[in-house]
This record gives sequence, structure tokens and C-alpha cells, in this order.
Amino acid sequence: MEAPLPVISLLLVLLAVGWGDGVSAAWAVSPGGCERVQSTADCRRKWLSSIPGNLQGDIEELLLDDNTIRVLSRASLLSYHQLKHLSLTKNRMELTEPGAFLGSHGLHALSLADNLLFTNYSLTAVALSALPALRKLDLAGNQLTEDMASVLLSNLSSLESLSMARNVIMRLDSSVFTNLTQLLELNLERNYIFEIDQAFEGLQRLQRLNIAYNYMTCIVDFNLTQLRVLNVSYNIIEWFLALESDDLFELEVLDLSHNQLLFFPVLPRQSKLHSLLLKDNEMSFYQLLPDGTSLENVTVQFLLIDGNSTNITTVKLWDEVCYSNLSSLRLLDMSQNQFWYLPEGFLAKMPALTHLKLNQNCLETFHLSERDPLARLTDLDLSQNLLTELWEDTGARPALPSLQLFNLSTNMLQALPAGIFTHTKQITTVDLSYNRLDLCPQPAVLGRSAPCVDIRGLATLTRLSLAGCGLRDLGGHPFRGTALTHLDLSDNREVLSGDLGWLRDLAATLQVLSLHNTNLSSTSVDFSAFQSLVGLDLSGNTLTALPASLGALKLHSLDLRDNCLTALPADVAWRPLGRSLQELYLSRNPYNCCTLGWWEALQRVERLRVPDRREVTCNYDSQRLSAWVLPEPVLRDCRWRTANMALLYLVLALPTCLTLLVAFTVVFLMLKPKLLKMVKRRCGVSSPY
Repeated sequence: MEAPLPVISLLLVLLAVGWGDGVSAAWAVSPGGCERVQSTADCRRKWLSSIPGNLQGDIEELLLDDNTIRVLSRASLLSYHQLKHLSLTKNRMELTEPGAFLGSHGLHALSLADNLLFTNYSLTAVALSALPALRKLDLAGNQLTEDMASVLLSNLSSLESLSMARNVIMRLDSSVFTNLTQLLELNLERNYIFEIDQAFEGLQRLQRLNIAYNYMTCIVDFNLTQLRVLNVSYNIIEWFLALESDDLFELEVLDLSHNQLLFFPVLPRQSKLHSLLLKDNEMSFYQLLPDGTSLENVTVQFLLIDGNSTNITTVKLWDEVCYSNLSSLRLLDMSQNQFWYLPEGFLAKMPALTHLKLNQNCLETFHLSERDPLARLTDLDLSQNLLTELWEDTGARPALPSLQLFNLSTNMLQALPAGIFTHTKQITTVDLSYNRLDLCPQPAVLGRSAPCVDIRGLATLTRLSLAGCGLRDLGGHPFRGTALTHLDLSDNREVLSGDLGWLRDLAATLQVLSLHNTNLSSTSVDFSAFQSLVGLDLSGNTLTALPASLGALKLHSLDLRDNCLTALPADVAWRPLGRSLQELYLSRNPYNCCTLGWWEALQRVERLRVPDRREVTCNYDSQRLSAWVLPEPVLRDCRWRTANMALLYLVLALPTCLTLLVAFTVVFLMLKPKLLKMVKRRCGVSSPY
């Protein structure tokens, strides 16, 4: 039965004003379809063409994103005197009439991003000038030029945060941000800026500056001493030169990644820099050439003419001495560059360094020297270089005592310094994949032990990758004394050729094991001892059936892709394996379309996810079909084939049964008299008549 209309109206009123004295509703539906949550009115995605005028006047936050509002008129906000936050992102705003904010003097945050403000920007500027308390303004995505921006920002001296991202600004000078003396944060990313001429000199309080994704070619005489975070990534910068000054720079984070830097940046002499990001540039050190030639003493003379005065300055062109104080630097990312060596003592200036990323360079050697104290280093990434040697000084001071993550993958190493892990008492992750390394112990050859990596006794080590190391016939106990939880043996084609006893030292702790492309073909491999295993990768092998020992494991993830499986066990869904699985990969196997009962059963298992289910195919005659939805004629033919097989078995068995029956009958009839006499002789008793 429907409630009367007055009752519904009464309920709406009670929800809006609260039930009882002194109790306000936490949520309510406003007449315009907006949702009210405490002091916030949420009117997003309501197809509104204007600001609703019938909302409660005490709202402090009004969200109008994703609507079709074109004009903000003088009367739009008159009812909302307590408004502090207004968001009109992704509308079709073309005009903000002067006086539109006269009733909203307390507005602190305003978002007009992704609109069309370029059409009437001068009138919008007049409207914005009536906001004396505005602290945060977002004008991103409005097709604004630098001249338009100068007009819009001319009377907003209270701003602390400004976003001009995704506009069409090309050049900045001192006229654009003249009056923004309180600005703390400025976002200019994704414009077309190619030149900046003293645009930030008057922003004495600016702390965070983002100029990423622009077209800056160089930064010279950088002198923003008050700046803490500078992001100029994704430009085309070739030079970064800070002003030669002994003033203390507040700079903490400098992001120069994804540029075209040729040289290591010239940083402020005194700063608080703790993160320096130089990824994906074209940097190198040039004092030494690959053929051993030194350019240390090569000098260049610069002729400087200023009016009538002439100065000649002589400098060493390839001077690699770093004059900056980097004692507070904790993160240095120089990955994806062209470094083939590091200058002597380069890392010595960074005693607080904890993360060093040198991956994807051209390094041929790396020297762990006492002159480069890395006592606090926890993360060292040297992967994807050309390393053939890793040197370590045999001094009194241990190398890398705090190391936790060590990545040496994809190099050309054949050995590591003996005892390199002796003093790494906190190491948890080591990646040695795609090197030609062996694990200790190794059998002696001609009385000498082959070079090997000894990880025995590393009690803190939990993750180890040995993919593509060419491991074969591992003997002894290479993992004794470790507590590995993750082990990757992928792409070692002969690692499983012998006895697997060497792996049993990890039976109690191993949780994730990758045996991808290890030439595993035998289903007799016994995994039953690894009861802690939750993830197993058997992809890229030649398995024809699922190893029986897997049925009792409680795996969460199993990868069976790229094998030779024609079917899985019919009861796989009811075994402990099927009940515990959460993720299963099955594609690229030659399954039989007429024996997919196991597949149907797995699809009914709750919480089981098969990410590649639409890629699972099966073979039907000479066709490859999707197992996701088999055509009805195929299903019908499979049922007919199953019935035919049963009939065939019956036809084959029936003659055999009849033959046996006839033979039994003939034998019985032939032996009947003799049997009757024998029975009568043994059991018969004469009866008197």
C-alpha cells in the first residue's frame, strides 16, 4: 500500500532538519536530487544546468562536478553565506558574472578545472577578485594562455595553492604571478612552457613547484632558496645549473627524471636535499674514456665580454668534483642513463644514502670501496648493466652492513666476491637472475672448487631469484640455514634433472615457488613435503598430467599455462587443492573439448578466479575452440561420442560374454552324468520304500 503524499513530505522534512531536538541528520536527500552529508551537499553528475537555489543555507561544501553548468550568475550563490568549498570541475563554464561571489566572502577553496574559462576570462577575473579569503584555486584544463592567467590572478593575493595545469601557457615572466605573495604550492604541469624569465622571483613563500611535462630545455642559475620540492620531470632539459652561492637552499626533493640531461646536475652547495631523481636521461661521466684515456687536464677558455670589460675564464671541461654538500641525501636514482663508471669518491659524499638505483646503465664494474662508506644503504639496484666484476675491499670495515635488497639481475657476472654476504645481517631480498652463477657447495674440479655464491646461513633472507642462471644438478644443501619464502628457479632447463633433495631444506618455510620453463615433464615430482606452499608456477613445461602430489596442497595460486595438458583430474574441484585455490591460470594447453567436466566443476567453485579464462581453448577434431562457450553442435557431438563409446564397449563385451556362457553350458552338459554320479556317491543315502 502506498503512503499518502503528505506523509512522504513530512518524512523528507524530518530527514532534512533532524528527528528530535538538537539532533541533525547525517544524510538527507535535497529537493534537487543532491545528497546532503553533514555540511556537504553532493550534486555531482545530476545533469544540472544551474546551481540549485533550494539547498539549505548552512552548507559549507558544495560539489557540482560533472554537470552542464555554463554560467555562474550573480544570484547563484546568494543563499549560501557559509560556503567554504565550491567545486565546479568538468562543467561547461564559460562565464562567471562579476558579483557571483559577493555573498561568499568566506570561500577558501574553489575548483573550476576542465571548463571553458578562456572565453570570458576577464569577467571571471573580476568575479574572483571578490574572494579575499580564497586560499586554493584550481584552473586546470581551461585553455588559458599566460596573458589570461596574469589577468585572472591579478587580485588573488591570499592564494596559497594554485593549479594551472593542462593549459596552453608557453612563456612565463615576472608579470604572471606578481601579487601571489602568499603562494606555497604551484602546479604548471602539462603546458607548453619553453621559457621562464624570473617568473618566481617574487614568490618568497613558494615551497612546492611542479613544471613536469613541458618543453624546458635548460635551467640555469637556479636560485629559489625557499623551494622544498621541485618537479621538472618529462621536459627536454639538457643542463641544470644552480646558482653558485653559499646560501642554504631549503630544497629537499629534486625530480629531473625523463629529460635529456648530459651531465650530472650542478646542485646548490648547501641544501637539505634528501631525494634526487635522475632516471631516464643521457648522463655519463666523461673524465675517463672507455679506452682508458683521461681528460682530467683538458681545459677550455671562455671569453666574457660585458661592455668595455673583457674577462677570460679557464675551467676544466670534465671536472667531476662534486662541490655540493650531499650529506643528507637518502635516495639517488640514476637508472636508465649511460654511466659506465662512477668517479672515485663519488658516493663518499653521501653517507646517509639508503636507496641507490643504478639499473639500466652501462656499468662494467662496481667497486665496493672503503672510500665510499655505504653503511646505511638498504636498497642497491645494479640490474641490467654490463657487469662482469664486482669488487670489494678486504678492509676492516664491512661492506653494506645494512643492505636489505640487492638486485644484480641481467648482468654478465660469473662470480661474486667471497663472503660478500658475510656481514649483511639484515638482507631479505637478493636477485641474481640471468647471470652465470652457481650456488655453493660445488664439487671440486682438479682439486680446486669452482666459483660459487654462498648463501648458506643467511637467516634473514626470504626472497631469492635465480632465474636463468644455468643451474644444474644442485647437490649438497645450498639453502641450509635460510628461511626462504619466495624462490624463483625459472628458465633453468636442467635444474630438476637430478635428485630434488637439495630443495627439502625449504619445505617448512617456502611459500612461493616458480619452476617456469624448467623442462619439467614428469608427473611423479613429489611436492607433498611443501605444505606451506601457497603459490606455484609450473608454466612453460611439458606436463601431460597434473602431478598427483599437488592434490593435497592448499595452494592459493597455480599457473599451468603452456604445458601439454589434455585434462585435469575430474575430482580436482573437490580436493583440498580445488577448495583452497583463489587464482588459476590454464591457457595454452591442448585440452580435449569432450572431456571438460573438470572445467565446468572449477567454474562453480566460489572465490576461484581464472584471469585467462577467455583464453582457455580446447581441441575438437582439427579445430581449436574457446572452452569458455562451446557451440551447441560440438556439445551434442561430444555427448553422442560419449554414448557411442559406451555402446561400443557393450558391443565388444557382449560376444565375449555369450561365448563364455555357451562354453560353460557345453562343458556343463558334457560333465553332467559324471557330476551327478559323484554327488550321489558322496552325498547320496538309500531310502527304503
